Amino acid sequence: MAQKIPLTPFSHPPMEEAHNETIATTNFSGDLYAHYQIANQNSRELPKPDVQIITSGGIRIPAHSSVLASVSSVLENIIERPRKHSSSERIIPILGVPCDAVAAFVGFIYSFRCGEEELEKYGIHLLALSHVYLVPNLKQRCAKAVGELLTIENVVDVLQLARLCDAPDLYLKCMKFVSGHFKAVEKTEGWKFMQNHDPWLELEILQFIDEAESRKKRTRRHREEQSLYMELSVAMDCLEHICTEGCMSVGPYDMQPTKKRGPCSKFSTCQGIQLLIKHFAACRNRVNGGCFRCKRMWQLLRLHSSMCDQLESCKVPLCRQFKLKMQQEKKGDDAPWRLLVKKVVSARVMSSLKLLKRKREEQLRETIQDHGIRTFRL
Repeated sequence: MAQKIPLTPFSHPPMEEAHNETIATTNFSGDLYAHYQIANQNSRELPKPDVQIITSGGIRIPAHSSVLASVSSVLENIIERPRKHSSSERIIPILGVPCDAVAAFVGFIYSFRCGEEELEKYGIHLLALSHVYLVPNLKQRCAKAVGELLTIENVVDVLQLARLCDAPDLYLKCMKFVSGHFKAVEKTEGWKFMQNHDPWLELEILQFIDEAESRKKRTRRHREEQSLYMELSVAMDCLEHICTEGCMSVGPYDMQPTKKRGPCSKFSTCQGIQLLIKHFAACRNRVNGGCFRCKRMWQLLRLHSSMCDQLESCKVPLCRQFKLKMQQEKKGDDAPWRLLVKKVVSARVMSSLKLLKRKREEQLRETIQDHGIRTFRL
């Protein structure tokens, strides 16, 4: 029967509660050793416990120094400390957490198991214990379990604990949670307490939120730029398609447009370029440079010329003239234009790779389906 000893005059638990806890601890000890024997079938039978773990409620949990030392180097150092009297028993106080949390901690040391109910009830306490006594397997499980139970009310407390216990994954998850629910978290008692007692953590949170917003803006801007480069890449394809094969009502000067030709796969972009070409051919203001639509057409033709590698066979108007002009001028200060050309070429390559990958997947799917049909006798 486990013995109940008070630590201070104020630490006496109620008689009935202490009795129940003592019984629970005794049963816990029996189950503990049984689980250890099952988990270590090749090991010898355990000797009598030679260490007593004392909890805040005055409960004693008998344990084996060899098992504790094999899992935790901190407990090993405590056990190996010299005692005042060689006959005195070894006592390890684990205070400041509920008795059941200590029992679950010791249970994990013996069996390397921790139930979901225990993690839900005592995850925060077990996280602190696993950090203090260097039990990384339990610490990892506790950090994951506590991260799944974050709420607006407890996230600040968990964040402080994650920082103290050096749990980076849990710390990042708490930061993201606070960033996503900042208005609600700001009204909690935990946030107000942190403002008064831990202003550095408040500063870290505000900096994280600011950096997160900056990342979102950069990501949004990058997506918009990539969308623009992809649109210009499609426009280049349509321009070459119109000037080489013809589409709907616009085509090469040496080919008669056919009325039976249907719209191409990129009809919306292709139609816009056709309208732009018709306007460019008939506009009277383009010579003086006063037409916005004509300027857009000039830029498309120049962009094509900067990307085109078929100087002799290219049928796009003014392609050769633009190349000769660029070679003659040799401007070294047109870095933004060169960057634009590079980005559009990159988008064009990525689009071609995606199309090729899609075709291969379709061919593979058709091959598998045909093979599957042929394996059946109809």
